[in-house]
Amino acid sequence: MSNTIMDTNFHFAGQKSVYKGKVREVYTLNNDILVMIATDRLSAFDVVMPKGIPYKGQILNQIATKMMQATEDIVPNWLMSTPDANVAVGKACEPFKVEMVIRGYMSGHAAREYKAGKRMLCGEPMPEGMKENDKFPEPIITPATKAEKGDHDEDISKVDILKKGIVSEEDYAVLESYTKALFKRGTELAAQRGLILVDTKYEFGKTKDGEIVLIDEIHTPDSSRYFYAEGYQERQDSGEAQKQLSKEFVRQWLISNDFQGLEGQIVPEMSDEYINSVSERYIELYDSIMGEPFLKADITNIQERISQNICKYLKES
Repeated sequence: MSNTIMDTNFHFAGQKSVYKGKVREVYTLNNDILVMIATDRLSAFDVVMPKGIPYKGQILNQIATKMMQATEDIVPNWLMSTPDANVAVGKACEPFKVEMVIRGYMSGHAAREYKAGKRMLCGEPMPEGMKENDKFPEPIITPATKAEKGDHDEDISKVDILKKGIVSEEDYAVLESYTKALFKRGTELAAQRGLILVDTKYEFGKTKDGEIVLIDEIHTPDSSRYFYAEGYQERQDSGEAQKQLSKEFVRQWLISNDFQGLEGQIVPEMSDEYINSVSERYIELYDSIMGEPFLKADITNIQERISQNICKYLKES
């Protein structure tokens, strides 16, 4: 699709370095400023798909920034400004090398591990007798190590994180506390929209001043799974699949086409029709999660639009 942003190669005033993740591209500038651009790349099973999804970057960026604003009273974050629909500007941080995954329900990866016979996930017990999508007695934190580009994130326990010195005990206590507080707030915000926040991940960094802050994205369909609250229990009781809002529908499509990111597997061809259907699904996700209609930005020339808006912001700030 020509009207998507798959890659950037900008050169801003005071630019020091560029980091390209699976979906976001981060430009580090002088004065410890980061410019984060949400592309339209689609990642599943830690593999970036060859085609972009129209408006996906805008959707992720706008949900993340609005959710950060809705949680900044309980957890500090890196965000300073959003000069463009696909762009967030904030404080440079040293990221922790773990993702704090928290699960309220036995779904997705947890369910696949449970079906394989495992009853412990990242050192956390999963009770016997559970069905897929059942609620855990209490949310469990199941961290993952941050993968280098192209590698799979890996489950890791709190014990191993501390033993390997990936995070200090003092800092981990803060990450754990923030993760629980954010999930509680996210659950409340979801309930206001008739949704259940099933599971999600948070990423944190430390500023030059030593403050631990929330970074990256929060409560987006790429980082979170939502169920529709209405009819949830009836579907569980009857053994039906849950109606959900997340990019799990992409994963399931890939699985049905024999792809799970394993060695030797080939990414199935995504037709323009399928790409457009994914874009429409992301727009539906935005409308449902935010409780307001999605307003499409001008995508006639995304690269030029983003460059102009960032340069204008940097000049005026």
